[in-house]
Amino acid sequence: MKLTSIKLCNFRSFYGKTPEILLASGDVRNTTIIHGNNGAGKTSLLNAFSWVLYEKFSAAFASVEQLVNKRAIAEAKSGEAVECWVKIGWEHDSRRYQAQRLCRVYKNETDFEAGKSQLLMYVAGDDGRWLLPREHPEDIINQILPGSLHQYFFFDGERIEQIVRSDKKAEIAEATKKLLGVEVLNNSIKHLKEAEKTLRSELEAIGDSETKQLLKQQQNLEKESEQLAQRQHEIIQELSNQQTLKKETSHRLRELSAAKQLQERRQELENLKASNLENLKRSKEALKKAISTRGYTVLLSETTAQFRTIVDDLKQRGELTTGISREFVKDLLNSKRCICGGELHDGNHAHANVSGWLDKAGIAAVEETAIRMIAQVDEIDKQAPAFWEEIDREQANISRFRQDISQIEAELDKIQEKLRKDPSDDIRNLQKRLDEIESRILELTLDQGANQQQVINLKAEIEDLGKQIAKHKMNEEKQALAQRRIAATQEAIERLTKVKILQEQQFRLELEKRVQQIFTDISFTPYIPRISEKYELTLVENTAGLEAPVAASTGENQILSLSFIGSIIDRVREWSQNKMLMVPDSNTFPIVMDSPFGSLDEIYRRQIAKIIPKLANQLVVLVTKTQWRGEVAEEIADRIGREYVLIYYSSKPDCEQDSIEINGNIYSLVRQSPNEFEYTEIVEVDYGF
Repeated sequence: MKLTSIKLCNFRSFYGKTPEILLASGDVRNTTIIHGNNGAGKTSLLNAFSWVLYEKFSAAFASVEQLVNKRAIAEAKSGEAVECWVKIGWEHDSRRYQAQRLCRVYKNETDFEAGKSQLLMYVAGDDGRWLLPREHPEDIINQILPGSLHQYFFFDGERIEQIVRSDKKAEIAEATKKLLGVEVLNNSIKHLKEAEKTLRSELEAIGDSETKQLLKQQQNLEKESEQLAQRQHEIIQELSNQQTLKKETSHRLRELSAAKQLQERRQELENLKASNLENLKRSKEALKKAISTRGYTVLLSETTAQFRTIVDDLKQRGELTTGISREFVKDLLNSKRCICGGELHDGNHAHANVSGWLDKAGIAAVEETAIRMIAQVDEIDKQAPAFWEEIDREQANISRFRQDISQIEAELDKIQEKLRKDPSDDIRNLQKRLDEIESRILELTLDQGANQQQVINLKAEIEDLGKQIAKHKMNEEKQALAQRRIAATQEAIERLTKVKILQEQQFRLELEKRVQQIFTDISFTPYIPRISEKYELTLVENTAGLEAPVAASTGENQILSLSFIGSIIDRVREWSQNKMLMVPDSNTFPIVMDSPFGSLDEIYRRQIAKIIPKLANQLVVLVTKTQWRGEVAEEIADRIGREYVLIYYSSKPDCEQDSIEINGNIYSLVRQSPNEFEYTEIVEVDYGF
């Protein structure tokens, strides 16, 4: 998972819609720093991530029932609904995701009533269309980063040592196994056992359902499918209108001399993006076609080698002689004359010699078949290297097209941002209109994709009902089949259990070794981290050759916890790259942490600041001005890709204002509120590029 952005609306101290916070990623500058004083909203921002993805909060997040901004509630009219939401974007396994969780409060004369939260998710295809996912959003998120592990990737640094407390050890064990994929195996075994019970019930009697009820369900689904088809037609019409408006607005923007060059470049980039998307589609189709039509050739190398061995063995034993067939020898004997002209009579020496070739000569049909098969085998062996060359070529093309599209989109974003900030009112207004049109097009596209997915699902359900109806009409006995399935299920349970035990043991040993390496790099103590078979995390010291538990300090537990998190990321990433995990590809992990340096001394602060950007592929750090001072800023400076400041507007009369200097510029941290409300504003640090 690579986080790309977060945006908030009326969430806690953030009034209205905030600017989109773009998060840094990459091999070097993978760190995003967010500065803010205590009470400015750092903890709220940390919990915004975990709220969207898991609807969970950190221990320091007070009054979890009060998520909607107080000013937004105060300004609302009685009976009006006030909406609060957080939207997060991320990438995973070459796919883009967008999740938004929202909740509403309903204001009355004296109080307000909170409603339930709602999670929405969209997935972008390679063609740029955003669609509703086929799976439940919660399931997708938990496959990418399990909810039971969220506190290890989105955490309060000053309280992180709590994960090594005794009452948390069982939770650590279960969460670690889930990320490793052991949970997948456990669920598989559980489901197989449930299936076994079901199959045993079927052995006793396999019953029928009412066909009439199935037909009624089928009719209802068909009616719903027709309604969706009508809505799809309406969306297509409106999309066409919006595209026309977009072209007209873009043309007007090009007519303005100040924006002409930028607009022409944007049009050029959009055309280039469309071309790359089409090429990407072709390459993916070519890749699928190659695998489906010629993928089998790479699996036949052992088979073709065995075939050649068999043919060679037949030749050596004289059972497959090339050149002379039995039919030819029989013709010579029947004609009683050799090809040299000599007489072949029974009993003479010449007849005996020619008759001897009957045992040596092969059958013409067998020889001909062997020759044809040898030619086909030779062709199969030639196809395998050509197949791999094509696969490598198409995969390289896909990677290149995706990279080009990403670069194009980045340049398009820069152009749009320049037009939004142009001094000319006309240019800004036209760009604003374009943004609105693009937003509407995106909304319609999402609706279209969602409807299309529903149509596909309904079609599948209708077809499935049709098959069920046909089966119910036949009503055939399946006792023997159920018995074979039970035997297969039992064997699968045994094999999966063995795999789970072996995988868990290997991973735990590798994880413990990595935890020890990271802890030693940070801590100056001689203590040794240990991970038990139950994944219990402890510190021990070696005294006179004996290991004894250590009563670790808060600082040491913080370091141990960070070492544990870094080790999990490192080991899972390596196992994922080596295709050793039972879960979807997990090469990239983010860490979002609030106040990770508060209770540590200078040496530990420097060591952690040096190491934490290396622990994860992506790092977001929320810090106060005092936590950022000196050694922390020095160690992380070269890793910063994005930087933001939270400006807290205090409603306290004559509040003491505060600021911070970043990159030679002064940014406010605390200001006097222009009204009676307190709220927080997000500002990006300007690096001049």
